Amino acid sequence: MSMNLRLRDDQEEALKRQAQAEGRTPQSIVQEAVDRFLEQEGDRATVRRLGAKYEVRHADPLRRPGE
Repeated sequence: MSMNLRLRDDQEEALKRQAQAEGRTPQSIVQEAVDRFLEQEGDRATVRRLGAKYEVRHADPLRRPGE
């Protein structure tokens, strides 16, 4: 998939400076940031899914006495 990404002027300038400082392209920095975001969101989804599964399986022992 190909897409155009519109950044604010300040974002674009900061990205260019960062890329130059790292000897990289702005595109490689953005791609890495997207990869990191997708990995983190995938991890969060896994934790939510497993948490819900654990809650259903162990709902009774997890209740506080008197509830």
